[in-house]
Amino acid sequence: MHLELRHLRTIKAIHEAGGLARAAEQLNITQSALSHQVKGLEEQAGVELFVRRSKPLKLSAAGLRMLRTAERVLPEIAALGEEFRSLRSGKSGRLHIAIECHACFDWLFPVLEQFRRAWPEVDVDIRPGLAFEALPALAREEVDLVVSSDPETLPGIVFRPLFDYAPTFVAARQNPLAEKPFVVAEDFRDQVLITYPVDRARLDIFSEVLRPARVEPLAVRQVELTAVILMLVASNRGVSVLPDWVLREVKYQPDYVTRPVTEKGLTKRMYAGVREAEATRPFMAHFLKLARSEPVKLQRA
Repeated sequence: MHLELRHLRTIKAIHEAGGLARAAEQLNITQSALSHQVKGLEEQAGVELFVRRSKPLKLSAAGLRMLRTAERVLPEIAALGEEFRSLRSGKSGRLHIAIECHACFDWLFPVLEQFRRAWPEVDVDIRPGLAFEALPALAREEVDLVVSSDPETLPGIVFRPLFDYAPTFVAARQNPLAEKPFVVAEDFRDQVLITYPVDRARLDIFSEVLRPARVEPLAVRQVELTAVILMLVASNRGVSVLPDWVLREVKYQPDYVTRPVTEKGLTKRMYAGVREAEATRPFMAHFLKLARSEPVKLQRA
């Protein structure tokens, strides 16, 4: 049996109209054409779909079975069509984000809250990029955006700058380094350095300061949560280097001191890696705009 969507629409229209004439009018075809369509459909099915000589025209048991199928399938087809129209117009889509930065959650969640209100039809998800290779996943279309401070040259991938940030030293007020106006690589030799549990190559303090100077801290302690890092620092269990937006409130608290890393300070840039073909989609462009503006708000808070 070759069943088409127009057949389902026909069954539904005749049932709702109660006769061929009104159904034909609804479907914008002639009554003759509709009768021919019904006859052909019954020949295919091998059963009668209507109870003849009934007014209004009634469906047979087989016709009712087809009606139930029509009432289930046609709304799904209509919804699918609307989804495709939204995709074409840029109203809906998928934004699965991978993050190569533990501290980025502090600014990302406010961004996503604003984004959700503006684009309620976009499916948003977050995957910690530290648990897998984020950029290859972006190329394979497993994720749609990667937040990273380490852009790479990859075919079909573009990196849009988001914002600059300053990796900043934080220590307890009683730590001897609190007396210094800034810290340098040598200052870490007798300090426990508290970091996120990621490869050293992804940590600014190692890639920008310690490795070039060939300096190894007294010890490295890895901690998952920013709040726990700051708690340990306040207890003088170690020191840390965190993005300046993370320390926007800490720097005013009496338990902590914050200092620039190196005399001139460090400046790094955060990027959003996206597939080039999708970089200009309306919802993607809006997300990037929000992501660029939110850290500025945090730094001014």
